[in-house]
Amino acid sequence: QVQLVESGGGLVQAGGSLRLSCAVSGRTFSSYAMGWFRQAPGKEREFVAVINWNSGSTYYADSVKGRFTISRDNAKNTVYLQMNGLKPEDTAVYYCAARRGSGTSYYTQYDYWGQGTQVTVSS
Repeated sequence: QVQLVESGGGLVQAGGSLRLSCAVSGRTFSSYAMGWFRQAPGKEREFVAVINWNSGSTYYADSVKGRFTISRDNAKNTVYLQMNGLKPEDTAVYYCAARRGSGTSYYTQYDYWGQGTQVTVSS
């Protein structure tokens, strides 16, 4: 059974940093893309970043470009989201997701999802 388990969320002051982790189990994701999405209360789920597991190529939402970095550790089967320069508008539940093939920013095209981890940025 495929499982994605996020961790690393928390409360941080504006300008601070957090690193989210997504532990992947249940299959080999070498031909998959791994994405991070977020959802704030009352808002639609929003694309943050994606990495193609095989090539390591990445793509970011404009709102996080230059502040967030997505990466993966093949040996640990884990995907990370390093978040620097956090802003109050980054406050949301962050989700890890996986889809077969190349990365995309459309959350409806992802097959597997984690349970989410809360990130709160205070001003």
